[in-house]
Amino acid sequence: MKNIFKTLALASVFFVAYSCDEERFDVQPNHLDSPESIFNNEKNYRLVVDGAYDAFKSPTYYSGDTGSSIILGDILADNLIINPQGRGTNRSAYEWSYTQQDGSVTSLYASAYFVISRANIVLDNLNKVPYTDYMKNIEAEAKAIRAIAHFDLARAYAKIPTQSADAPNSLGIAYVTTFDPAAKPSRDATVSITYDKIIADLQDALSKINPDNGGVGRLNKTSVLGYLSKVYLYKGDYAKSIEYGELAIAAASSVGAIENFVNTWRDASDDGELFTILNANTAQDNVSIGVAYNQNSGGIRSESNVSYDLFTSYTPAPATPVMTDIRKTAYVLTANFGSIPYNNVIKYRTRSGSTVAGVVDIKMLRMADVYLTVAESYMKSSTPNQVRALQLLNTLRTQRYTNYVPGPETGTSLLNAVYYERRLELAFENDRFWTLKRLGLPVVRSNFGSGATGGGTDVPTGATKTLSATSHRFVLPIPQDAINLNPNIVQNPGY
Repeated sequence: MKNIFKTLALASVFFVAYSCDEERFDVQPNHLDSPESIFNNEKNYRLVVDGAYDAFKSPTYYSGDTGSSIILGDILADNLIINPQGRGTNRSAYEWSYTQQDGSVTSLYASAYFVISRANIVLDNLNKVPYTDYMKNIEAEAKAIRAIAHFDLARAYAKIPTQSADAPNSLGIAYVTTFDPAAKPSRDATVSITYDKIIADLQDALSKINPDNGGVGRLNKTSVLGYLSKVYLYKGDYAKSIEYGELAIAAASSVGAIENFVNTWRDASDDGELFTILNANTAQDNVSIGVAYNQNSGGIRSESNVSYDLFTSYTPAPATPVMTDIRKTAYVLTANFGSIPYNNVIKYRTRSGSTVAGVVDIKMLRMADVYLTVAESYMKSSTPNQVRALQLLNTLRTQRYTNYVPGPETGTSLLNAVYYERRLELAFENDRFWTLKRLGLPVVRSNFGSGATGGGTDVPTGATKTLSATSHRFVLPIPQDAINLNPNIVQNPGY
């Protein structure tokens, strides 16, 4: 019976297809195979690993209208406001009204473990061919994929180590390291144990992975360094975050040049990208990220709009010479739906040269994130290095603002400037809610409505205005159907 499950899982890997230009990798469909017959040469391991990358596009990891990671970290926080003319998708996330029975907040739990299962199929079968350098790299990619998916689960379904004094010893997640459909794993005893396992997978991957695996669509040494820096930031180990982040910066320093930045979000440039889920060719892959943000329906009909306080933050204070923020052009389009103008998120609307909505690559990790991570870690380390933190921050700001004059901040003002740029830079990239959570801060939404100038009668009030930093809703409920299937999984407090 177990082999039947493995055969079906492998079939799901092979009935996917990438078709990209020569700088992108290809996954071709294959016949239904069992582990015994498919894992007989190195080339087939590559196909299965690429299928694990592809699983990041499964609903609702980075695809689908409701609860996708494409919107989750922003709709839960203060970057978005529900549009009253939309269909009401993601409302339970926006209202923080989700329960363990409510599957509409997100299906990340099942989707992330689906990615993990594909990675584990590879890792379980490494002994079927000689352990060459090629296979070491295959193992490294699979372990890094597994770590990234577990990291996303840990952010959502457990506390973050820096969130509160009790967080490191609070309940972790189930860290799954083998493919066994009949297994019923328990959650790690503590969050610290979970983060140690994530780091162990990434460290092992770092020791074996190639410097380059064929472009941003596959993990490599630099992207693993970037992830290690990020995970160590979440753990609160700032010295390690700096160590690995600086190594990543030394290997690939570009934060994305200002002249390329808009094209990055139209898939016409990879500048500044470290790890990207490729969405390939619209004729053969055509996986839409969904209409979580908006759809084309007599104009742009947005489900959620950019909050007005964030929108105005992209316009710097008056300066001479005048500065403009390229991110405003790349991320936001002010346009009418009916007779009402709204500020719409266009980060994932379409790729350059295509009219197919939502078929775009997903930027999982960019160098700008690493710069901000290392700058924050320098400010929080036992011996703060304000000079280097400011240098990193100014490098980023120089590539986002025209006519930028390097900032002179120090101390608390410098740290706050790092936080400020993180919100602007990583808006609509599944970051904001988790950043507030790891900092132990509440969500406090603005006093504006959804209109382009902040007007409207839909101003957040009451239960949609503020989420206390101590609220149990910063940790999402584990879906009840997952608990029904595995009674060893303990529900999070408050649900």
